[in-house]
Amino acid sequence: MAEELSFPTSIGTSDADRITLLGQDLAADLMGKVGFGELAFWLVAGRRPTAGETRVFETVLVALADHGFTPTAIAARLTYASAPEALQGALAAGLLGGGSRFLGVTEDCAVFLHETLASVEGDPEDWDALAADAVTARRAAGKLVPGLGHPVHKVQDPRTPVLIRIAEEEGLRGPHLRLFEAIGRVHPAILGRTLPLNGAGVCGAALADLGLPVEMLRGFALLARAAGLLGHLAEERRTGLGLEIYRTVDRNARYVTPTD
Repeated sequence: MAEELSFPTSIGTSDADRITLLGQDLAADLMGKVGFGELAFWLVAGRRPTAGETRVFETVLVALADHGFTPTAIAARLTYASAPEALQGALAAGLLGGGSRFLGVTEDCAVFLHETLASVEGDPEDWDALAADAVTARRAAGKLVPGLGHPVHKVQDPRTPVLIRIAEEEGLRGPHLRLFEAIGRVHPAILGRTLPLNGAGVCGAALADLGLPVEMLRGFALLARAAGLLGHLAEERRTGLGLEIYRTVDRNARYVTPTD
């Protein structure tokens, strides 16, 4: 007798009359009763977030939704200008650009903080000392400290203090945020310059303090940025700016003769 195939999942299923999501009746228990941010958290964490967790989580999503004409936004606009019939392609083009310089810092910072905290037992007695050791080790290895510095906000990223305050208000300013704040205090003496704690980094610290898996955090940054990119594409339909960006580059391109 052939072995019966089985593909277990706890996410969702459906039959002719009912859709089940996370063990709930989608139509009766979730629609109109659960916000999208709350649902996104629930889908990944496997548990329904508290009201405070939802507030912090949705604050992160808002913080990461858009940051102007970043390479991801430009890529989405140019792709849409080239193929306006493929909205999904334009959206995907923008999301594919999420990496170590844009958006990916959210996960990179969380992983760095998480690994640093894993090196000690319990809460550190001296947050600044732990932060100093971590920054010194990164510098010695020739690596940047994730979450430090920003191409636009040179003194302070306006998102950082707001997210820390909201996490504190909700009792969710945990060890990752505390370590991140300590890095902000100690790094000038080690690196010889003062850099702001950037928004992507503080978002990673906050998400890690919510107990979300650090290896999944880039996904939340992409989830947030998808909304911003959709806004760019809606504006692109109205303005056609992508074509002007293309023409500007094309008009100013300079051919250089190849050399051996």
